Amino acid sequence: MKIIELINARTRKPEWSMAEPVNFSLEDGEHIAIVGRNGAGKTMFVDMITGKHPVFPDSVRYAFDEPYNNLKYISFRDTYGGDNDRTYFLQQRWNQMEIDENTPTVGSKLEEAFEQAGEDTPERRAFQKHIYEILNLKQLLDKYIILLSSGELRKYKLALSLFTNPKVLIMENPFIGLDKETREQLGKLLGLLVKEQDLQLILVLAKTDEIPDFITHIVKVIDRKVEAKTEYIKSQQINTNSPSAILHALGYEHVSDTSFPSSSSSIFPLQEIIKFDKVTIRYGTRTILKDLDWTVKKGEHWALSGHNGSGKSTLLSLVCADNPQSYACNISLFGQKRGSGESIWDIKRHIGYVSPEMHRSYKQNIPAMQIVASGLKDTVGLYTRPNESEKQQCRYWLNVFSIGHLENRNFHEMSSGEQRLVLLARAFVKEPDLLILDEPLHGLDDENRVMVKEIVDKYCEDSSRTLIYVTHYQEELPNCIDHSICLP
Repeated sequence: MKIIELINARTRKPEWSMAEPVNFSLEDGEHIAIVGRNGAGKTMFVDMITGKHPVFPDSVRYAFDEPYNNLKYISFRDTYGGDNDRTYFLQQRWNQMEIDENTPTVGSKLEEAFEQAGEDTPERRAFQKHIYEILNLKQLLDKYIILLSSGELRKYKLALSLFTNPKVLIMENPFIGLDKETREQLGKLLGLLVKEQDLQLILVLAKTDEIPDFITHIVKVIDRKVEAKTEYIKSQQINTNSPSAILHALGYEHVSDTSFPSSSSSIFPLQEIIKFDKVTIRYGTRTILKDLDWTVKKGEHWALSGHNGSGKSTLLSLVCADNPQSYACNISLFGQKRGSGESIWDIKRHIGYVSPEMHRSYKQNIPAMQIVASGLKDTVGLYTRPNESEKQQCRYWLNVFSIGHLENRNFHEMSSGEQRLVLLARAFVKEPDLLILDEPLHGLDDENRVMVKEIVDKYCEDSSRTLIYVTHYQEELPNCIDHSICLP
């Protein structure tokens, strides 16, 4: 029995169209992984399945009524409100004055979804409790949604969708942003759901080494063409710890052959970049960081780790001058104590930064050239025109990340992986004194993850460059890492 079927499907608007008509079916009992390179058209394909991009009549069929209620799609785009929320900005998580009595908590929104989805029975309450335990959500129920870390937010959105009892659940990169323990728990939970519940799963994956065992079929999307569905046979994946040979095979020789420009930090005289002395951060009754001592010296390359909600994003908000609590703490950045008269722009001009939160906050639908150029001005959008010299500098970094062809493409017209590469180019463009890469490989395909790791290693060959690198995947750490800190 066909649960979903697309028959020679074409979208009504040309800008949403694939390279050729789409033929696809989800049969009863199947669980599918959709895979492909960044920009290949995976999300466009899913938008056809869900009806977000309407297709011509009679070319899509569902085995259930009311597709809106029975077919759910979780994009995990780090949404701190609704998917159409336009009030979110990067520093909002750290400004308590932005939170009022109407700001929703995790518990209130999950309970609302639970009650709306069906009758309150002991069986459903047992299922709710099971989800809370597996995803470790109990400790988050009284937390404001706007204060959730990227990983916590993913767990919340997954629970929100599961409570609506969909027939088919489509998830985009469900494992990224989660610590190792939670990834393992989520994999087991999804495996249980497909056995115990009347639920079929479609996963859209950038990392092909994260295909769960319960997947029965693979659909590849290549150059906006949806290939025929094939049975899934677990095979050897790309070894991301051996980048050079893979990059050569993929045509990325320019990474290892390129000499990056000399760092501006070569004239930066101070040896101490960051100094935290007994730093404690609290929000209400929650202690996020407690008596943290941490010193980062010029030329060091740090790995920052910790489970979801351990305070990594909070720590980085202090370094990037986004968190007002830094003024009450004994923190020195670039040799100057916070609160001694410096502006946040005095700090930001030394820093190149990318994170899931920054990706979420970037709403401007402007070309890649302008986005990268905004990194020269330390703005989220670009409010002054780059001169020709600045444009050449931006083009250089777009080409380093193999996205020179996106120079004039608007942000909202790119795939999420392409967007992440553009934001990475933005972080590198001014060759900063301190480079902060928070989950930089989020949403990148296997080849692009290997490429970015090699770029980071090549960039850090300059002994004056300082790096803080955050990831939940040990294999994603670049080889240049020489120091580490793990938050409890």
